Amino acid sequence: MPRTSVRLRSFRRWVASAALAAAVAVPAAAFAQVVVIANGSPITAYDIEQRTKLIATSTHKAPTRQEVIQDLIDDRIKITKAKSYGFEVPDTEVDQAFANMAKNQHLSPQQFTQVLERAGISPTTIKARVRAELTWTQLVRGRYSASLEIGESEISKALSERNDSQGDVAGYIYTLYPVMVLVPPGSSAAVMEAKRREAENLRGRFISCNEGLAFSRALRDVAVREPISRSTADLAPQLRELLGSIQVGHLTTPEATAQGLQMFALCDKKESKTDSPLKREVRQALYAKKFDVEAKKYLDEIRKSAMIEYK
Repeated sequence: MPRTSVRLRSFRRWVASAALAAAVAVPAAAFAQVVVIANGSPITAYDIEQRTKLIATSTHKAPTRQEVIQDLIDDRIKITKAKSYGFEVPDTEVDQAFANMAKNQHLSPQQFTQVLERAGISPTTIKARVRAELTWTQLVRGRYSASLEIGESEISKALSERNDSQGDVAGYIYTLYPVMVLVPPGSSAAVMEAKRREAENLRGRFISCNEGLAFSRALRDVAVREPISRSTADLAPQLRELLGSIQVGHLTTPEATAQGLQMFALCDKKESKTDSPLKREVRQALYAKKFDVEAKKYLDEIRKSAMIEYK
């Protein structure tokens, strides 16, 4: 399953909405006042102000102060519980999640930081929230791994209840060889066009993997990477449609990348009814439902033993 939970994906949308809000003044020093201490971790007026603004801008509904405080307390006790098991999410993982948020907005992390700061939202505050969600997701998965497993019978039942005619549609396992026509960085439009003609020429001559891969490796400025295996269920709909439209032993159309023009040689295609796109969708939905049930139950449990001190 993906390493980020449904909650984290929702939080990304939450942040994106908040980032579009009008800029506000930098919080005053008074916001540094500690309001609550949860398991030894302080929650300040600034923390409350930040979380309130994020919730309000994403839901268009102002939360109560106590709702915001409880949300922040939950973050603190989730992290504390994980630490008690010796588990902590590394900074690199948090930074990567932040970078992914930026990418979803078609921004670099630096640009995303600037957008947030102009909106009066601290990137540090957001990263703290991300850390709590990543920590909690992995903690719940580790603790309830057995009960979170999804069996084939559950998937079959869910498919039959949906009465979806696609339930028995097979997926495929593809074996692909990335073939790259290298283009020097900063090349002119004329050079890029010439390289594109080279790629299309190679594509036209590529009619079998045995001969085509050997021929490609012998060409100057052409790199053939190690093979990769991909399931239909793992592919974006556009790539799924593309691979479904070409014959085994041929190349896909060239796509521009940072290194040059990339194509994929489709060298094998095996039918698989164990993991079609629809089954993957159903499996993920069932997993998310089970995860939410176990996560709520576990959070209720650790709240009872949390040390909360209001100032």
